[in-house]
Amino acid sequence: MSLSFDLVVVGGGIFGLTTAYTALKSGMTVALIEEREVAAGASGGLLGALMPHMPARWNPKKEFQFQSLLQLEAHARVLEDETGLPTGYKRCGRILPLTSEDKLHHHIERAEESLTRWHPQETGFSYEVEPEGSRADWLAPGSAPFGLVYETLAARISPRAYTTALAAYIRSNGTLMEGARFLGFDEKTGVVTLEGAPPSIKADRIVIANGYWGYDTISEMTGQSIGRGEKGQAILLEGKGLEDLPAIYCDGLYVVPHEDGTVAIGSTSDRVFENADVDPARTEELLFRASAFCPRLIDREVLTSWAGIRPRCNKRDPMIGLLPERAKTYAAVGGFKISFGIAHLVAKALVAELAGKEPEHGLPETFRPTHHFGHNLLAHDQLS
Repeated sequence: MSLSFDLVVVGGGIFGLTTAYTALKSGMTVALIEEREVAAGASGGLLGALMPHMPARWNPKKEFQFQSLLQLEAHARVLEDETGLPTGYKRCGRILPLTSEDKLHHHIERAEESLTRWHPQETGFSYEVEPEGSRADWLAPGSAPFGLVYETLAARISPRAYTTALAAYIRSNGTLMEGARFLGFDEKTGVVTLEGAPPSIKADRIVIANGYWGYDTISEMTGQSIGRGEKGQAILLEGKGLEDLPAIYCDGLYVVPHEDGTVAIGSTSDRVFENADVDPARTEELLFRASAFCPRLIDREVLTSWAGIRPRCNKRDPMIGLLPERAKTYAAVGGFKISFGIAHLVAKALVAELAGKEPEHGLPETFRPTHHFGHNLLAHDQLS
């Protein structure tokens, strides 16, 4: 079987799925190849917290994330209309407890800065400090002795529902190959070699977007290691009656109610790990810590636990764009904790780059391969 595509995307996580989806909508012929199944890695988690950076020390990265969060609701609604499937998206807001007088003053300053950065008169999104005892029906008052922040830009999405909807669109409008392991790409011939059926396909260009495993692929291609994996773990509880409550960030954990009557708690972050398996002790720890500041979680049934390896670039920010000394091989890796909030805007910028166009919102320089590698040479002479 001989198949040829404008673009082959390697990896069925959130970066790979949104890149394939956006490329298909731009008119490209696209194949997405995934070694296991869609969202088998970090993108198959439970939390779905879409949380903004603090409105302080503003920079291009924070502005890019802000624009992403502004656009994500419309993106999710279009995808739901196209596929007839839910994404679990809702602008839920977020609570941040204040545990010291210093933090109180710090966040009063952030609230002032949000008036400039979040443009509340235009967007309607607010960042406000509320007094001690506020929202006591959800957050234990003792966890917020100096009051709390309530901001309305934060949102949630169901990782599994969202990735399922993206995959459904790709199956209907492009080619999705699960169980196909990527082995290599010859830029001269355009041959993409796979382990599985079909054994090879052709592509004009490829995007490496297979998360934590992508670092090994990129290292083989460039001779440089630009990232690592960090293990995260989360749990899902029965959450009937909590669906409309805001997310809470406290004690290093998020509690995120979802529209299907569940509530997610997570996530841990371990740089040193032996495997990606669920650690029962971690599950108990998550439930214990979250119940301490959120008593309404006590005695709720644990429905499932999740663990996975999240990709983190050594220079923290994700890496998006053309690989060094390559002319047709791109990458989109390393979203770590903000992947779901920025993936759709990353995909728009990357697909614009593939098409030789200027994106509406350009990528921050710290997202570019030059930031991660120090150089990014176009090796057109290799193709001549």
